[in-house]
Amino acid sequence: MKYVLDVHTHTIASGHAYNTIKEMAQSASEKGLELLGITEHAMKMPGTCHSFYFANLKMLERKMFGVEMLFGVELNILNQDGKVDMEENLLKKMDIVIASMHIPCFKSGTKEENTQTYLKVMENPYVNIIGHPDDGRFPVDYEQLVLGAKKHHVLLEVNNNSLDPRCTRENGEENVKTMLHYCKKYEVPVVVDSDAHTDALVGCHCFAEKVIREIDFPEELIVNRSVEELKKFLNK
Repeated sequence: MKYVLDVHTHTIASGHAYNTIKEMAQSASEKGLELLGITEHAMKMPGTCHSFYFANLKMLERKMFGVEMLFGVELNILNQDGKVDMEENLLKKMDIVIASMHIPCFKSGTKEENTQTYLKVMENPYVNIIGHPDDGRFPVDYEQLVLGAKKHHVLLEVNNNSLDPRCTRENGEENVKTMLHYCKKYEVPVVVDSDAHTDALVGCHCFAEKVIREIDFPEELIVNRSVEELKKFLNK
């Protein structure tokens, strides 16, 4: 399958990434992508940008090096009530919104508690994607997660970075396979993302692609095949 988009990437604005927006866009163009999402970490992540940064995204060009650009945010899930670290008046201005659990911002509960937290986050009308739900440090009931994504029309992410041996997330491959099993069973689409923090990794889906092939996951459930398919899950 030809992957035409990658919508979870970070630039120097996130504080622990290493390239500029233009460098990320140029890399996307060189790799033949049609669409690139820049989703900086929201404000509760140590070292990331101020809310003013997100308020000013309207000034950026939405096409660079022939690549359509989406500018948004990777929210931090803050508590079991599903609270996130961006207010609605700013959140509604984002092109694309990912919500994720991160160690600095969220204390893991039980499998049931984490699952209910994700389901509450999915009720947020501005959340488009649940980011890296494969992290074993936050155990989850994948059948309920997948059914929730179907109900709320939210994409679940297959995060290539989680499968990279250098990544600190736990049990990524096993958890991704379990999630994809239920996505296949209930016909729930996914998005494959690089979670790139360097320009070299933009559009890199090699680890995710290996898992997808191993379990014979259907192409029609991967929105990366078409910009139009992705946009069915966006608010703008």
